[in-house]
Amino acid sequence: MKRSIGARSLAYPTPAWLVGTYDMFGKANAMTAAWGGICCSDPPCISVSLRKATYSYANIMEKEAFTISIPSEDYVKETDYFGIESGKNVDKFEKMGLTAVKSDLVYAPYVEEFPIVLECKLIHSFELGLHTQFIGEIVDIKAEESVLDEKGNPDIKKIRPIIYSPERNYYGLGKLLGKAFSIGIEK
Repeated sequence: MKRSIGARSLAYPTPAWLVGTYDMFGKANAMTAAWGGICCSDPPCISVSLRKATYSYANIMEKEAFTISIPSEDYVKETDYFGIESGKNVDKFEKMGLTAVKSDLVYAPYVEEFPIVLECKLIHSFELGLHTQFIGEIVDIKAEESVLDEKGNPDIKKIRPIIYSPERNYYGLGKLLGKAFSIGIEK
């Protein structure tokens, strides 16, 4: 029997991403975000929800662009820090020893050291309450050669992305359970 635990912002898993933006002075900034995911396949789009109070919110509204840098487990401390400190107060890239790279397709920076980067142009924003959902059309994905498989596709086992849980914990990936769109056919 299931017990009601109430309506909360709780889903499993959620990502641990860095959302990259430039401020009005051209200063690179990034923040950790967990409320997001793919929201359309054609055109390829991603959503991320941010509070109005964040520095990144204003940057996205002004520049109409952002990046999503997907960290590997090797960068869990840096990923956490980028969600603690505000870019208004400190250069987070410098403090954490990471490299901000200007996208050549959208006006936003990404994290050079992270294995996967999505470059996005803002196509919609929706006020939802405390958060605003930003929908970005993915104009390009950049991936380190080391995380690609023999067919040139990203390999999740090589990327080793960080997963965030609503209990405020970070996790790595678990074991492979089965092949999508085929395991369900097997009896």
